[in-house]
Amino acid sequence: MESSNRRLIRPALAEVKERAASRSNNTQARKQAPPDVTNAENFYYVKQMQAKTPLVVVLHDGEELHGTLEWYDKGCIKLTRDEGPNLLVYKSAIKYIYKA
Repeated sequence: MESSNRRLIRPALAEVKERAASRSNNTQARKQAPPDVTNAENFYYVKQMQAKTPLVVVLHDGEELHGTLEWYDKGCIKLTRDEGPNLLVYKSAIKYIYKA
C-alpha cells in the first residue's frame, strides 16, 4: 500500500471571519421583534366601512351592539345603528367583532 502525504485543505482565515460575521448578522435579523403595525386592523375596518357591512360588536361584559362602522381611529370606532343612537365605542372595551 502506498502512503501519500495528504494535505489538509482549510479555508483562509478571512473567509472564516466573513462567514461568522454574516451568521451573526443573520441571527440578529431573525431575532428582531415583529412590526408593531401590520395595518391588518385598518384594512379590515376600511373594507367594512366601504361595504357598509352590518356588524356585531361584542363587548367584554357580553353586551352585543349591532350596526355599521362609520369611522375609526386609534382608540375607538363609531357604530351607526338603526335601533338607537350612534355609539362611540372604545377599542379597549371590544372583545371581538363579527359580521351580522
